[in-house]
Amino acid sequence: MSAVGDAAPVFAAPWEAQAFALAVALQEGGLVTPGEWAAALGAEIARDPGAPYYRQWLAALESVVERNGLTDAATLERCRTAWARAAERTPHGLPIEPDFAP
Repeated sequence: MSAVGDAAPVFAAPWEAQAFALAVALQEGGLVTPGEWAAALGAEIARDPGAPYYRQWLAALESVVERNGLTDAATLERCRTAWARAAERTPHGLPIEPDFAP
């Protein structure tokens, strides 16, 4: 048995932890039911079983927030584009800071 300090990290990147926390917060806030979340994540895993787990998690988050009217497809696409542009211009090792202005 290994010590806790020897355990592999649960999340490979900060965005994975943030996506996890957002899913929990949406449920705790009553904006998404646990059943809705389980169905969305299950559907995404079934749709793309070979994808990395937290990519599936993110896709499930996007689908459930759109379906529940918390955002819309255009806003999600604008955020994806802002993140991609910011990642392209950010030197390795520095925080990515997207500009979400329209």
